[in-house]
Amino acid sequence: MQERMSDPENHCPDSHWRATAPHLPVFPPLTGEAEADVAIVGAGYAGLNAALELAERHGIRAVVLEAAQPGWGASGRNGGFCCLGGAMIGEAQIARRHGAQAAADWHRYERAAIERVRDNLARYDIDADAGPEGEVKLAHSPRAMDALRAEAVAGDTLLSPGDLAARGLGGRFHGGLFTPVGFPLHPLKYARGLARATLRAGVRLHGGSAVTALRRDGQGWRLVTAGGMLRARRVLWATNAYSPEPILPWLRGRILPVTSAIMVTRPLTGAERDAQGWTSRIMAYDTRRVLHYFRLLPCGRFLFGGRGSASSRPAAQAAFQAVLRADFEALFPAWAGVESVSYWSGQACLTGSALPWLGAVPGQAGLYVALGWHGNGVAAASEGGRRIAGAMLGDAGAVPPVLTRRPRPMVPPVLRPLALRAGLGVARLMDGPLR
Repeated sequence: MQERMSDPENHCPDSHWRATAPHLPVFPPLTGEAEADVAIVGAGYAGLNAALELAERHGIRAVVLEAAQPGWGASGRNGGFCCLGGAMIGEAQIARRHGAQAAADWHRYERAAIERVRDNLARYDIDADAGPEGEVKLAHSPRAMDALRAEAVAGDTLLSPGDLAARGLGGRFHGGLFTPVGFPLHPLKYARGLARATLRAGVRLHGGSAVTALRRDGQGWRLVTAGGMLRARRVLWATNAYSPEPILPWLRGRILPVTSAIMVTRPLTGAERDAQGWTSRIMAYDTRRVLHYFRLLPCGRFLFGGRGSASSRPAAQAAFQAVLRADFEALFPAWAGVESVSYWSGQACLTGSALPWLGAVPGQAGLYVALGWHGNGVAAASEGGRRIAGAMLGDAGAVPPVLTRRPRPMVPPVLRPLALRAGLGVARLMDGPLR
């Protein structure tokens, strides 16, 4: 399911984010032979934060190898939700599987991750269009609303349909749960801001440098690209769903790439926003298993995203674009005539543990991994990059133990399309109709 880079300069795919992000100079590819104490593969949120942590706190200038350009993958394609999340299971399930301490560690990690992004924006002077605080989960059925009532904790606010309307969150929902944590942002502005910060920190970053082979080299590793070769004592692999499993046999079957897609409308007029009753810029998503996520952008456009395609191939994406548009019109009927002017998709990464993996690869001394953000990596991957950098240098307490465990195998790669289609079909049936 590795996606090809069709853009001639290997920049991010066409999207609203690409059209509105400041230009970033093209980083040249690796040529010839080079050496580094730490090599980082992947210039997304995790890899760039790891590089900054190594340089700023430990005086180690890593070399970053990126197959395309910074932010090409999920870091430049997501919905811009800097919020709680990063796992497929909640604290209660983590406690049942791994114990109360693991759940408490994850609780702290999620909140520290949001503050990490906030600190990055301030520290590196990144203007990423940060929006209002908090997020709202919207019930798609009466039963889902009952579940939200049971889920609410201190600090949360339960919202009736009338409360939603009063807050400018009008739509076909049965209520919601507001959590006053997190904020939206422009994900590609954030990613490119981090890339600029790595330059200022003296980090070498090479674009157009996909790693085609990873081999042992004495006490370290040899990373081969089309134009060069890098020797490093330690390697961090941080390419999430775009990880090439043929090169990484220890990863095979332990991750599941899934497609997420986003459409953005033309700017909505004030009358159109009032007609639907949606005037808030708060981050929002629904309670469906095949969920939708959406928010009003600062420019007045509406972003609407969803998961549900079992393939990233062009024909499948064209079909899912029609499905996503139909879902948008069903949930926001007053906007049925509003054109969507931008559409793109990308890969999110699920793991066999339903949690991120931040740790050493068993039996591969000096090789580390940071991936598995489950479609919610703006905050979680940023914090993950910082944490794994410490772990690579011997800080045993940098990463919560529950995130260091190698995920169990899931579906063999050859069976993924079938498993995804079956799983999505069952999930849609359980969710019920939108109308």
